[in-house]
Amino acid sequence: MTDTAHDPGVADALRRAAQAGDDAVPVFTTPHGARIRVGTASWTDPTMVAPGVFYPDGVTSAEARLRYYASQFPLVEVDSTYYAIPAARMAALWAERTPPGFVFNVKAHALMTGQPTETSRLSADLRDALPRPVRDKKRLYPRDLPPELLDEAWSRFLAALEPLRAEGKLGAILMQYPRWVRPSRASAALIEDARRRLGDRLAAVEFRHRDWLADATRERAFALLERNGFGYVCVDEPQGLESSVPAVARATSPRLAMVRFHGRRAEYWEGPVAAVSERFRYLYDAEQLAEWIPRALALAERAEEVHLVFNNCYANYGTTNARELSRLLRGPGA
Repeated sequence: MTDTAHDPGVADALRRAAQAGDDAVPVFTTPHGARIRVGTASWTDPTMVAPGVFYPDGVTSAEARLRYYASQFPLVEVDSTYYAIPAARMAALWAERTPPGFVFNVKAHALMTGQPTETSRLSADLRDALPRPVRDKKRLYPRDLPPELLDEAWSRFLAALEPLRAEGKLGAILMQYPRWVRPSRASAALIEDARRRLGDRLAAVEFRHRDWLADATRERAFALLERNGFGYVCVDEPQGLESSVPAVARATSPRLAMVRFHGRRAEYWEGPVAAVSERFRYLYDAEQLAEWIPRALALAERAEEVHLVFNNCYANYGTTNARELSRLLRGPGA
């Protein structure tokens, strides 16, 4: 059965976005001096770039879309970097096409968080350097790579982001660990190794298994992040599944706290879907958004920066909810 209240279609989302106001969303500064940024986890999803959805007529090129998006929001998340290591030239173009103060959060490449990558997405020289027994595999896990090649993948990823970093536009590197990374000594070592490799770069960790926030392990998980200077990524997502992490607002770094809104489409969360965007085809209602205002303000009392990122990037659902949440942040007490 279709949940029409939370999947009303593009036209209804457009109407709600207009009600929220068409002014550019600002960076909010709290009385404590913390900055709150609101944005989405995509500006190029095929459902988002379709005519009449979010971009004005004539805004069709990659450059024009980014420039327009950056005129509306102060933050965006780059997820394409999970699938392929970006080129430094691409990061330089992102920096050139956005105004001063705009921030990119960048999702870590799959190999950086223990996940598999498609062999064909690696650069030719990295593929050629693979051991012959694994060279023809369609997908590679970090364990399939010799240590020096895994080191090289990390090095290239971080080097590619330097143009953003040089311009002050690199926000956080998002370390989203998969469902099979559960609380254990091996998982703690994986996170500690990531901290060593990242140096002083701002980064945040998102868990995808509910055991991390179980009563018996929650405080140890937060302590692990605190020791390593990682921000914790609070999530709003479907509940009741193995990969469901409860919506606990916690700041584990004085530099950054983050919330990612995945929608609450439980029936599509773990099963197969025709398109990934189907998992996130969910438009939050006003009451659900209002729940996060006191939580976001509480996070802002403990971190210099708070990022509120809508990953429900089906069509204009994410951008509409980002505008609506921003309007609530402008309200009394915010």
